[in-house]
Amino acid sequence: MVTTATLIAVPAAAVAALVASGTYYGALGGVLARVRRADGPERSGGATAAVELARNVVLAAGVAVLLAAVGVAGVGAALLLAAGLWVAFPVVLLAGSVFHEGAPTAVAALHAGDWLIKLVIVLGTVALISA
Repeated sequence: MVTTATLIAVPAAAVAALVASGTYYGALGGVLARVRRADGPERSGGATAAVELARNVVLAAGVAVLLAAVGVAGVGAALLLAAGLWVAFPVVLLAGSVFHEGAPTAVAALHAGDWLIKLVIVLGTVALISA
């Protein structure tokens, strides 16, 4: 169910995740630059921010629907769900990219850390505002 709180929580969570992710990659950007493949295209900062914000809005909206559907109430339960979702999706997908496509383990680990931060922030924010 879409409520006024949800309409506030989704963009707030998306922006919070964007800021946290930017800070995370800003702090670890040197490590990422050393371990990532050089064959990827360079993106402008504006394009990157726009794409990441859109991805975070989709994530926050999906999480808001999930929290409402399963009846999760409270930040603690939302954070527990964030941990479960992190293992069930990003970790499994990134492990597959390492094993099947030969993606560097260090890159996958950096992205896994980003996803953990995103999920904790997004689920926590949506749960807190929607409560």
